[in-house]
Amino acid sequence: MDSRFAVFFFILGGTDTYLNDCPSDCLQQSQAPERFHIQYGDTYFQEDDIGEEIFVSYDLPKRYGAVQPTFGASLTTDDDFWVGAGGKWSTERISDSPIFIELSLMPGVYFNGDGPDLGFPLQWRGSLGAGVNFGDTGSISVFFDHRSNANATEVNPGIETVSIRLSYQLQ
Repeated sequence: MDSRFAVFFFILGGTDTYLNDCPSDCLQQSQAPERFHIQYGDTYFQEDDIGEEIFVSYDLPKRYGAVQPTFGASLTTDDDFWVGAGGKWSTERISDSPIFIELSLMPGVYFNGDGPDLGFPLQWRGSLGAGVNFGDTGSISVFFDHRSNANATEVNPGIETVSIRLSYQLQ
């Protein structure tokens, strides 16, 4: 796995939690926007465009410190399927601006169809996105993500996706 996503996620999420939550209770549960996301984009394997992917995800309506639980699933045009759960961090929590940056880290299971062999069923999906909110109803954003097995085996090639995400706030 390209560990930069994990490093950024833990540094930014940890710093935000420490600065904003630790004076009272570092990992206290709080309310967060419940959202449904759908994103569509191109998948790349070793820098070659290999097809498209549709990814759907759901953010739970709570947060622990700065991290919001999320889960999702994706399907590629090569019939590769990934499903996982993890956490996300967003600047929406610390800024009133409609423009936001988001990081997520989600371990999951990869079922190989006709796409590349990624070496191991456990695949970590790290994402970085930027977007704009449309009030309390939704947002549009651009995402880049990387999936790999975090060197769990000798074979660890990884897949990247560049996509557009539409989000709808359920609350």
